[in-house]
Amino acid sequence: MTQDPLVIFTPSGKRGRFAVGTPVLTAARQLGVDLDSVCGGRGICSKCQITPSYGDFPKHGVTVSEGALSDWNAVEQRYDDKRGLKAGRRLGCQAVVQGDIVIDVPPESQVHKQVVRKAASARVIEMDPATRLYFVEVDEPDMHEPTGDLERLERALKAQWNIDGIEIDFAVLAGLQTVLRKGKWQITVALYTAHKQTKPRVIAAWPALHESGLFGLAIDLGSTTIAAHLTDLETGLVVASSGIMNPQIRFGEDLMSRVSYAMMNPGGDREMTKAVRDAIDTLALDIAKEAEIDTSLILETVFVCNPVMHHLLLGIDPVELGQAPFALATSEPMNLSASELGLSALPAAARIYILPCIAGHVGADAAAVALSEEPGKSEDLVLIVDVGTNAEILLGDTARVLACSSPTGPAFEGAQISSGQRAAPGAIEAIRIDPVTKDPRFRVIGCDLWSDEDGFWDHTAQTGITGICGSGIIEAVAEMRIAGLLDPSGLIGSAEQTGTARSEPEGRTHSYLIHDGSAEGGPRITVTQGDIRAIQLAKSALYAGARLLMDVRGVDKVDRVVLAGAFGAHISPLHAMVLGMIPDVPIDKVQSAGNAAGTGARIALCNLAARRDVERMVREITKVETAIEPKFQEHFVAANAIPHATDPFPELSSKVTLPKVSFNTNGGDGAGGRRRRRRG
Repeated sequence: MTQDPLVIFTPSGKRGRFAVGTPVLTAARQLGVDLDSVCGGRGICSKCQITPSYGDFPKHGVTVSEGALSDWNAVEQRYDDKRGLKAGRRLGCQAVVQGDIVIDVPPESQVHKQVVRKAASARVIEMDPATRLYFVEVDEPDMHEPTGDLERLERALKAQWNIDGIEIDFAVLAGLQTVLRKGKWQITVALYTAHKQTKPRVIAAWPALHESGLFGLAIDLGSTTIAAHLTDLETGLVVASSGIMNPQIRFGEDLMSRVSYAMMNPGGDREMTKAVRDAIDTLALDIAKEAEIDTSLILETVFVCNPVMHHLLLGIDPVELGQAPFALATSEPMNLSASELGLSALPAAARIYILPCIAGHVGADAAAVALSEEPGKSEDLVLIVDVGTNAEILLGDTARVLACSSPTGPAFEGAQISSGQRAAPGAIEAIRIDPVTKDPRFRVIGCDLWSDEDGFWDHTAQTGITGICGSGIIEAVAEMRIAGLLDPSGLIGSAEQTGTARSEPEGRTHSYLIHDGSAEGGPRITVTQGDIRAIQLAKSALYAGARLLMDVRGVDKVDRVVLAGAFGAHISPLHAMVLGMIPDVPIDKVQSAGNAAGTGARIALCNLAARRDVERMVREITKVETAIEPKFQEHFVAANAIPHATDPFPELSSKVTLPKVSFNTNGGDGAGGRRRRRRG
C-alpha cells in the first residue's frame, strides 16, 4: 500500500502525512503550524504565503521532486499581477500536496511572530570607528590649474584634516561632481580606514554639512536566527535591534544537514547563499524603518558567524567543512563592499568586515565571544559557553585559552521536540513542578504571570498556550528530575511509579502532561521519552566538549561559568546544572553574558583597534577538534545520565537533593516489566 505524501514544515519541524490533493493551508492547520490566513482560503488576503523547497533532504529523510505541489494557478497569478509574490513563494491555500514536500513558513506568514531573543547588552565601548565623517571646503576648478575634482578633494583633506592620500569607491566617484556643485564646494565625506597603514577610502559623500548621522550594523548570523544591532557610529549607541529566523532552516536545521544539502543538490550552496543574503537585505530594510533612517546612512556592517554560515554568506561551497580535516577556504578576516557581497539593501560602497574564524568548526562567532568576554585576561579559570544549534566553548585564563565547537543540534531551541516551537508569544518558557503533587505551573512568552496566578488565563486568552520553546523544555526536563518523575538514566516513570496520572503511557514508554488545551481546541503539551532523549544528546555533546577542554588544561573543575547567547539569558543556572549541561560550580559563579557574540560584533564595529585585538587573539587560541578526540565519545556517554554518570556535583547537591529513583527495574512495575506484559 502506497503511503500518503509526507509534508514537513520549517522552522517548526512539524510533519505529517496527507492525502494527495490536500491544500498546504489545510495540512498546516491540522498539524498546528503557525500559518496565517484571514480570507478563508480564497486567495485574497495573501497571508498564507509559503516557500516550497526541492531536492534531497537527508535530515528529513525525503527527496522532494519538482511536482511535489500542484502547478501555479490562476488565483496565484492574479495576486502576483496585482501585488507581487516574492520569487519562489506560493499561496498555501492554493498550492496542493502532490508528493513529499518541505515547506518553509516565512516570518511574515506567521500569526505569532518569532521572538528572536538576542537583544543588545549594555556595554561601554571606546569609540574608534573605522568610518568617520569629514567636512571640507574644496577649491573650485580653475582653467589655469587643470586638476580634477577628486584631486582637489584630496588636497583639501590634506590641508584641513592632515589626511594624506585617499582612495574612492567608483560608485561615489560617479556622483562626486554633482555633490560638490550642489554643496557649493562644501562637502562631507565618509572615510573608511581598514588599517592605520592603509589609505582612507571615500565610501559616501553629501553636499555641504551632513547632519543626518552615520550608522553601522553588527550582525550575529546564526544557523537558526539572524540578530542585528543598528549602531550610531558617532556615539556607539544602539538605536534599534531586530532579528529574523534564518531561512536556511528549510534546507536543514543543523549545520551538517546544510552541508549535506549542498553535497547532494547541485547548486544547493548558491540557493542557501541567496536565501541568507535576501534575509539580511530584509533585516536591514526593517531595522532602518524601525529607526526611521534611510539605508543609505548604513555605511558599515560587521558579521560574526560560524564557519558554515561564514562560507554560505560569502558564496563559498561549504562541502570541505563536512569532512576531515574540516578545511576553511580562509580563516582570515574579510574586508569587502556590500556590492561584492551581493547585499542590495545597503549602499554599494558600504563596507563589510567579517571577523576571523578560529578553526574549521570554531568560527567568527566564537572569536566575537572571546573579544567580548576576554577569557585571556581572566585571573580565574573561566568556561564560556555559547549555545545554539552548534555550541562554541572557550576555556581560559591569563595563561592559555582553548576553544572547541560541539554539535548540540536544535533541541535546545525547541526543535525536534514533540510540543516544541521557536520562541513566540504563547510558548512555555519557564516551568516549576511541585515535588509532592507533581503538578506543573508555568510562564509563557508574552505574559509575566505564572499559570497559577490570578489573571494568567485572561492575559493569555488571545495567544493561547501553543507549545514549549527551548528554555521551557530545558527547565521541564530538569524539573521532572527534581520532582522524581525522571530517573538518572532519563526514563520517565509510570503513573504507579511516580504517583501522578500526568505520567501517561505512550507506546512502550511514558510522557508527562504539562497542559491539556484540547477542550478549547488547543494542543496537549507533553514531554515525551523522545524529547528527553533529544535533550540528553544535546546536553551530553555540550558537557563532553567542556570536559575535553578541561582535560587538555589538566583540570577537574573550573572557577566560573559564563552562559552566553539567548540560552544564557533565559535559563536558570540551577536547571542547567541539574540537567548536567555545565560542570559543577557554585551557583553564584554562573553568570549570564547576554548575546556575547553580538556584543563582540558591536565592539568590532565601533573600535578599529578591537579588530586588531581579535585577529591577534585568534592566532593565540588553542583549537581542539572534538571530532577527532578519542575521549570525546567517552565523555559523551558518561554525560548521558542526569546530571552525570560519574562526575560528582557537590555544589549542586548543596542546593537541591535529587531523588534516587530508578524506573528500569525489569521487575514487573518498570518500563521493562510493562513491555513484557504487553507482549504476553
